[in-house]
Amino acid sequence: MTDTRLQRALRGAAAQHRAALAAYLPVGWPDRLTNLDALHLLAQSADVVELGVPHTAAVLDGPVIRQAAETALRAGFRITDVFHAARELSAASAAALLVMSYYQPVHAYGLHRFAQQAAAAGIDGVLIPDLPAEEAGAWRTAARAAGLAAIPLVSPRTRSMRLHCILAHATGLIYAPATSGVTGNELPISPELPDFIGRLRSLTALPIATGIGITSPERARAAAAHADAVVVGSALIRRMQASPRAPLAAAAASGRDFAAACHRLPHAA
Repeated sequence: MTDTRLQRALRGAAAQHRAALAAYLPVGWPDRLTNLDALHLLAQSADVVELGVPHTAAVLDGPVIRQAAETALRAGFRITDVFHAARELSAASAAALLVMSYYQPVHAYGLHRFAQQAAAAGIDGVLIPDLPAEEAGAWRTAARAAGLAAIPLVSPRTRSMRLHCILAHATGLIYAPATSGVTGNELPISPELPDFIGRLRSLTALPIATGIGITSPERARAAAAHADAVVVGSALIRRMQASPRAPLAAAAASGRDFAAACHRLPHAA
């Protein structure tokens, strides 16, 4: 696989002694125009922009992202909106682009069709959290053919043999949840996270991202001490919702706050 924006973004962040910030928004929320403007603003402070595909059966998402996705779906979201947003962003920003989607929308669109159009739009990788590794062969083949990273989600509860198999097929990045709940939860960051990330580093050379429950800059700072990238989503949406008259200013300010929090303290590894 050739050098990608994702690899460059992660290397650039590491060279500056910080974790990369990955900013997530569901595509189409709160409306198409505001969404695209917000994504452009977030790309100014984030190293990675993660485009969420709205879906009704979002098992990993908490109420904030779920409600935002429902708003986008009611407004007429289409899968091609993801590719349009990616093309706009890749033409205007150096930020890497990822997609987070559940399997059904990708499967319904067509695995190879989705992968090829995603890559053509400038997307670097895709995370499909509800696709078991044992059933992901066809998707990995489609992603590999398109030059997309197939990003797995693993946790301390993943059995050792299964973890080795998942990591052997992973490309681009490994996603390790920071908490055991759904997105946007206020559970404490898992005390197992530092050791688990250390274990992953002993098994793979791929960078490690963490997210889910990164609801404040303080939590982002704690996660950044261990991970190569920190993913923030619900907190950005909440900040925009709290400023209905100025959601874009809120998005920009929130992006800056989380980006600053990703700088590691001098003693952090």
